[in-house]
Amino acid sequence: MSSIWNKGIQLSIFGESHGPAIGVVMDHLPSGEYIDLEKLITFMSRRAPKKEAYSTQRREKDMPSIMSGFLDGKTTGTPLCAFITNDDPHSHDYLKVSKLARPGHADYTGALRYNGFNDPRGGGHFSGRLTAPLCFAGAVAGQILERRGIYTGAHIAEIHKIKDDSFDAVTTTRDDIIELRKKGFPVLNDAKGRRMKNDIERAAQAGDSVGGIIECISVNVPAGIGSPIFDGLENSIAQLVFAIPAVKGIEFGVGFNCAKMLGSENNDEFYVNDQGHVVTRSNNHGGILGGISSGMPITLRVAMKPTPSIGKPQQTVDMSTMKEETLKITGRHDPCVVPRAVPCVEAAVNIALLSHMLEYPNF
Repeated sequence: MSSIWNKGIQLSIFGESHGPAIGVVMDHLPSGEYIDLEKLITFMSRRAPKKEAYSTQRREKDMPSIMSGFLDGKTTGTPLCAFITNDDPHSHDYLKVSKLARPGHADYTGALRYNGFNDPRGGGHFSGRLTAPLCFAGAVAGQILERRGIYTGAHIAEIHKIKDDSFDAVTTTRDDIIELRKKGFPVLNDAKGRRMKNDIERAAQAGDSVGGIIECISVNVPAGIGSPIFDGLENSIAQLVFAIPAVKGIEFGVGFNCAKMLGSENNDEFYVNDQGHVVTRSNNHGGILGGISSGMPITLRVAMKPTPSIGKPQQTVDMSTMKEETLKITGRHDPCVVPRAVPCVEAAVNIALLSHMLEYPNF
């Protein structure tokens, strides 16, 4: 099943963008874990649309209704199931284009895969709307990890060639991550953030969209988490990150830049720090060696494509007649998905980390 992930934590995401509800089932969660619902809602609200020009005008409350696996504020150990209702769909926006293959969308490939029976409204099961249940699951996993001192944070590293400052891959702390989460527009350099917002708004006014890059870091992950070959920590993180629509690439540590380096430049030298722990002086490896955590911060960068729903005329094909058509998309769409995808990346990393941490001694 394509919408079920099972690597320690089993995750099942269901629903369509314009159906009655979307949701998630999490299995194999440890029992007796306290979940602060107020903090969970705060996490999910970071993914919700903002009342600014750079965000969609679709307004969803995204209030999850927990159906099972939760009692008196704690997990019961049985499957945790949450429903999120779709309160503000405008399905009529899609009636005229339901048979048109929208460029950049999964309309054509989805119709082929499901013999034309897929729900085309708002992208159906392929929609970014499905990141809301992913964020619910990631918020739950994050609280369980943070109780053990592990914190994950992300920021907008780049929007359309405008670059933010970068995380320090060695010294970033829990407090740095907590401060970053308080920002409405998650950047490290607020002046750069204002330039990014202006650029997004310019693209929107022109009927266009922009993409960008998200940088993510996890601190205090103990060494020895993960496995080699097919079950590596990078493998699990990448698989979950690619569940976020619009993700087109991921790199860990210095990523593709390592191809430009000498071995003497890329290698991170080991030493014993003041606490008696083996650490590295630099962190080009991004906290993972051989699929296993090294104890250094885990760092990754995620590339997001521009929102494919744009107001400019585009050429396409009517799949019912096989005739070429000109398409101009209307409706409510983000001119840039990157700001709202920041907590989604955090959520994906949290789920992967918790899944591997379950095998850790004395978890």
